Amino acid sequence: MSVSGLNRIEKKAAFSLASVFGVRMLGLFMILPVFAIYGEQLTGYSPIWLGLAIGAYGLTQALLQIPMGILSDKYGRKPVILAGLFVFLIGSVIAAMSESIYGVVIGRAIQGMGAIASAVLALAADLSREEQRPKVMATIGMFIGLSFTFAMILGPIVAESFGLSGLFWFTGILTIIAMLLIKFMVPYSVNKAPRGDNVALPDQISHLIRHPQLSRLNWGVFILHMALTACFVTLPKQFVESGLALESHWKIYLPTLLGSFCLMVPFMIIAIKKQKEKAMFSAAVTLFTVSLLLLWLMPMGLWSLVFSVVLFFTAFNYLEATMPSILSRLAPAGVKGSVMGIYSSSQFLGAFVGGIVGGVIASQYGEKAIFLVMALVSFAWLLLTFGMQQLKKSKSFSFATNITCEEKADEVAELLINMPGVIEATLVHTEAVAYLKVDDKTVDLTKVKTLLQG
Repeated sequence: MSVSGLNRIEKKAAFSLASVFGVRMLGLFMILPVFAIYGEQLTGYSPIWLGLAIGAYGLTQALLQIPMGILSDKYGRKPVILAGLFVFLIGSVIAAMSESIYGVVIGRAIQGMGAIASAVLALAADLSREEQRPKVMATIGMFIGLSFTFAMILGPIVAESFGLSGLFWFTGILTIIAMLLIKFMVPYSVNKAPRGDNVALPDQISHLIRHPQLSRLNWGVFILHMALTACFVTLPKQFVESGLALESHWKIYLPTLLGSFCLMVPFMIIAIKKQKEKAMFSAAVTLFTVSLLLLWLMPMGLWSLVFSVVLFFTAFNYLEATMPSILSRLAPAGVKGSVMGIYSSSQFLGAFVGGIVGGVIASQYGEKAIFLVMALVSFAWLLLTFGMQQLKKSKSFSFATNITCEEKADEVAELLINMPGVIEATLVHTEAVAYLKVDDKTVDLTKVKTLLQG
């Protein structure tokens, strides 16, 4: 099978999991451009409850990502993802049926309890070889970015036609679509890690949080999403003040985000082909910091805003796409779900804190000050990146097998991970494919192939 590009299983996993992530995030993002307006029609409305309705989701997501990651290590990725989507569906229905702001807060909090991000990212890592993992994660990151763009367009249209409740009903329909994708499109895998390493214990969580390299990425994603959320407290208003009506904002977001995806490609090529991942990562954080400074320094004007926002999203999209890939490669074998849980908790906590901090800064020091404060925080992140280590490369292989039943796949995976030099083994029995991460200096590939053809 191909080692130079995505193979059939990796393509299927990449696009199906990216679709699940994108569809789910689309349902969440659509509330952002309309809730401040339509929320005023709800019983019990106040600015404080409005903030709680938006922030409750991020808070419960942050609290439950680690437990959901541990459960995905223990009980499997797909069952945990399906359960999380079902909880998310219940929250959407409660919010759709509520006529008060309090009911919407409860619904949004329950939506956040369906914390599947860590399990989805871990499953994507399980189903991809190490050298192809950046492409799979980049696909997921691109779908998240596109879902934001489409949400800015669809949110006002759906709300105008069907009201706020219709927006939540539409979110529920999207959730059902995501469940069907997980059930019928995402490949099933049997993943085995070294003994005693497949279930994360509390002391393991504490160790993973303190891990010097993993913690840099966790702080990074916290800052990245704190800055994103804080900036969107004021960015739409900046566009309005520069002469662009609210209903026309999609005309800026769509080409800006699509253009940023194209601009991040050279970063990806240099990082992967030239093995300059650390240098390109620091360069992206630098670009992120510069874009925030430009948003603060440059005089008010539509084109200056567009230029700064393009730089902002070029850096954001690159970092959003590459950090999960780096994280999965640094993660100790068998605890990917737990590591991804800590990472995703940091991400959603950053979004929650960003909304609060952005509001406080805007009320105390003016809205433009948000960009300056976030630039300073981003600069602190840049200093953290200097301590990142160059990633050590193991070799990954994919093999065709004649194993087509789960019991046999589980048995062979157990034998494989006890062989010298085998770091991790994943068998996709429904597709008769095996993925191995190995130390090529000590592994006996002839014995591996014999076992897989047994």
